[in-house]
This record gives sequence, C-alpha cells and structure tokens, in this order.
Amino acid sequence: MFVEISGFLFLLIIVVLVLASSRYGYEIFSELDPEAQLQKINEDPNKFRTGTILVVFEHFVIVTLAITLFFAFSSFNLLLGVVWVIARGIEGLIQIYNKRKFLGLLNVAEQYSGANANEKETLSDSALTILKSKNSTFTVAQLLFSIGTLAYSIVFAINDILPGLVYIGWFGIIASIIYGLGNGAKHVKPNFNALWNLGGLLIWIFELVLGGWLLFAPPPVPMIPL
Repeated sequence: MFVEISGFLFLLIIVVLVLASSRYGYEIFSELDPEAQLQKINEDPNKFRTGTILVVFEHFVIVTLAITLFFAFSSFNLLLGVVWVIARGIEGLIQIYNKRKFLGLLNVAEQYSGANANEKETLSDSALTILKSKNSTFTVAQLLFSIGTLAYSIVFAINDILPGLVYIGWFGIIASIIYGLGNGAKHVKPNFNALWNLGGLLIWIFELVLGGWLLFAPPPVPMIPL
C-alpha cells in the first residue's frame, strides 16, 4: 500500500508544481526585483495567493512522501531510511515555515500601492528581505532534497525490490548528485545555471518515472531476515 501511495505522491508533487508555476506564475527561485514583484502581486493578488498556497500544499506532500517511503522501503536499509525521512521531512517543513513570511508580501504590496516615495523605499527593502529569505531557504531545502533523494536512490539501486527499479535507482543517484552540485554551484556563482538546470531536468525525469513505476508496479520483494 505504501509503495503505491508513494508513487502517487511523487506524481502529485509534479502536477501541483506545474500548475502553480504555469497557471499561477509561482517562481521557484524568485527574481530579486522587489518593485517588479510587488507590482505583479498588486495586479492579481489572488493569483499570487493561490500559487503560493498550492506550493505550501506541495511541501506538505513532500513531508508525507518521506514518511510513506520510510514505511515502504526502510526495511531494506534502516539507516538510509532515517536519512531520507529526516532530510526530506526538514526540506518540506522549513519551506512551509518560510512561506508564511512569503505570503506577507501580500500586505507589503497592498501598502506599497498607496505609499509615498520614502515609504515605498522602506517597503521595497522589506520585500527584498522576504525574497532573499525565500531563495536562501530554497537553496538549503534543495541540498536536503539531494541528500534524501540520494538516500532512497541508493536503496533502490542496491536491492532487488521491484523489477527494473535498480536502473531507476542508479539514474536517481546520478541525478541527485548532479542536482546537488548544481545547487551548490549556483549558490557560489548565481549566474551559473547550466549544471543546476541539467540536474533539475534529470530529477524531473527521475521522479516522473519513479512515481509511475511505484504506482503501477507489482508489490516489492519481501525482506527475509537471515
């Protein structure tokens, strides 16, 4: 049961993120242009609110996924199970906490629209602080994401759990390492996006394939104690 639930949650995460980004304009990594951001929010505050709430829901799904994966596969390697449930659980929780501040941009934007020049400068600084906080939290979260993804990918790669899952596991190992390195490189050199973009593409493919595989594959091979 937990295998199929995990597969569904992987796919649900993808659907929610695509919807939030394409339909509601949510930026995974926000541009640090507070004036433009506040103006965009004022043009359609409900769009901003809905996109952000969808992403908060996605963060809750991440926490749930970490738990269902633990119940489904931790018997194959308890230590790595603990690693991914902590890493991905914290990944989701810190972003949920940060989104409370991010939603505060609604109030800042509302005040900004009727403010004078001096007030706008102060509100712009507040918005910039919120945007920087969101981006830095996302950077930490993606490091945790890479660690968690690497942990369960190793479990899939070294154990005969489901037919074909070994190959998906090895792909996940490669994808998570590239994504983690790209995330670190982007943090050091913000304009260097090539490695991070490549890692992101590989991760999307990995999670899409893995989600479908877990949802529709036969039950896992039971762990027989020696």
